[in-house]
Amino acid sequence: MENILRAQKSYRYYVEGNPATAKHLIFILHGYGQLSKFFIRKFQTLVDEDTAIIAPEGMHRFYLKGSSGRVGASWMTKEAREDDIADNLIFLDDVYNNVKASHNQKLTLLGFSQGGATAARWHQMGQVKFNNFVLWASVFPPDLKGLEQDSSFANSNNFFLVGDNDEFLDVEKIEAVKSDFEDKLLNFTFIHFEGDHNIFPSPLNELKKQL
Repeated sequence: MENILRAQKSYRYYVEGNPATAKHLIFILHGYGQLSKFFIRKFQTLVDEDTAIIAPEGMHRFYLKGSSGRVGASWMTKEAREDDIADNLIFLDDVYNNVKASHNQKLTLLGFSQGGATAARWHQMGQVKFNNFVLWASVFPPDLKGLEQDSSFANSNNFFLVGDNDEFLDVEKIEAVKSDFEDKLLNFTFIHFEGDHNIFPSPLNELKKQL
């Protein structure tokens, strides 16, 4: 018989800029097999005296190949999925409460690849009300329901970014994503760029102008 034990565990996040004085906090959730200390470097150009970047790291770390060498992290697997979703929400809310300076700061949430699913769940089910929500080379998780009536997405500026050479999202899948957004009555701004499944400076700077 399965048993669940709740115990204290240490999780980590990385910060660039000064959240205490920043007017804009941007939370970024990495993709599968990435680590936040490297992922956050892709967003260095956004950091200034008014903007801080916060990069929580997925709770599950593992060797990318075999039993040694490079390490990556993920947000969850199919095993004990509901427990991981609940744990992620608690962790991410705690990160926000640990770095926020006031209730007047602009808040942006960006999820890349696998991190997009966790970002979408946090935006809908977490305690934080984000001004901007960004899916970068990612889609909504199928278990997220009721988006048509969800005030979280209705009250945020929503963006979808994808490269024209993304190996996981071809033209057919992108059109399906657009159709899904329309069916759910979700207002998304689409930003297409030249490139593959990655974060690039040019579309990132274009996005910044609209946040």
